[in-house]
Amino acid sequence: MSADASELAILALVIAMALVTVATRWGGVFIMGFIPIGARTRRFIQAMSGSVLVALIAPLAVEGDAGARAALACTAVLMLVFRRPLLAIGGGMLAAAVVRLL
Repeated sequence: MSADASELAILALVIAMALVTVATRWGGVFIMGFIPIGARTRRFIQAMSGSVLVALIAPLAVEGDAGARAALACTAVLMLVFRRPLLAIGGGMLAAAVVRLL
């Protein structure tokens, strides 16, 4: 079975994107090795991670289905009560599954 040019082009693009992703991740770690992590840099990194999290969750909360909203609510409550991320994530997944099953 032979692949045509479009399949090979798609495969090449996927491989190229994977290489770029790996290079940017490793490059970021390499570059951060040269930056002293002071109080200001630490605050920036903490603020950046929170803003990325909000950017991912906000559209899901606004446009998601009932399962997505149940998962978000369950995850938030479990995280606030138990402060255990794995437990909260598992509970959110279970809540989404139950709501979507019913």
